[in-house]
Amino acid sequence: MRTSSASRTRRIVMVAFPDAQIIDITGPLEVFGRAARWMSEERGWRIPAYTVEIVAAKAGAFATSSGIRLIADNSIAEVRGAIDTLLVAGGRGTTAALRDRVLIDWLRASIHRTRRFCSVCTGAFLLAEAGLLDGLSATTHWRQCEQLATRYPAVLVETDPIFVRAGKIFTSAGVTAGIDLALALLEEDHGREVALAVARELVMFLRRPGGQSQFSVQLSAQVADREPLRDLQRWIADHLGADLSVEALARRAAMSPRNFARVFAREVGMTPGEFVENLRVEAARRRLEESAEGVDSIASACGFGTRESMRRAFLRTLHVPPSAYRSRFHQKLSA
Repeated sequence: MRTSSASRTRRIVMVAFPDAQIIDITGPLEVFGRAARWMSEERGWRIPAYTVEIVAAKAGAFATSSGIRLIADNSIAEVRGAIDTLLVAGGRGTTAALRDRVLIDWLRASIHRTRRFCSVCTGAFLLAEAGLLDGLSATTHWRQCEQLATRYPAVLVETDPIFVRAGKIFTSAGVTAGIDLALALLEEDHGREVALAVARELVMFLRRPGGQSQFSVQLSAQVADREPLRDLQRWIADHLGADLSVEALARRAAMSPRNFARVFAREVGMTPGEFVENLRVEAARRRLEESAEGVDSIASACGFGTRESMRRAFLRTLHVPPSAYRSRFHQKLSA
């Protein structure tokens, strides 16, 4: 799908509304705006690779959910011509936007003149209300996935991924996931080198693959109430190659193994063994995605000991072996 022609400007249109989440709007648009500048400065493009515009039910200023005001370049009624990529923001104002039948009808009609149709966060509700997600897989912010599935039973809601593609329609999870989606679209258009350069300018640590979980283990696990256990959780993440048996961890926490295992499970929401294994799998996933390091080396560095132990852990948690995970998500390093 990559296009390298320097004679094409891609039109990016962001649909916004009062009380939209500002990063849903500005995050993806910054990716495309930065890309246009990079292509001009580094590749010598004489025309912009992208143009970006914000549209809303009415042209002019509107307040986002943070109180910061943005300007809609045009009303949706004034939008003319073909659109390369249309994105729909989410946020607190989605509830009111769902009642705007003119907006919903406009979204439904715009699918025919748009190459890629995308939502950020709860913008997926607007696509679903327009009937654009019927029979398709989609995602949204993790807090709203159940509501999306209940309100629109024809939508196949996936609760975990950063973003989901279903043909020409893309839906993404909350807030910063819109930036991940925009970087993926940029890579599709102009290749990994450009996407990586823009990610670096934005000081992004990593462009997360769409199928990656919305949560890291540290985010999805409960934080222990007791300070020694909180400190231990952080220590485990930094010492995955150490002896992390219940007995060893109990000694660090100055508790008996039985009492430690009971208290840890109650406060963290998973057993010590599950917590350790999930952290090790997450660390191994990142190495598989980002490097060409061998599986044996990754297994050792992440504390699995052997390739087979890592394979069994991947099957338990991700339901795929490491080799299959790498073939799907490995980010090839540019020359």
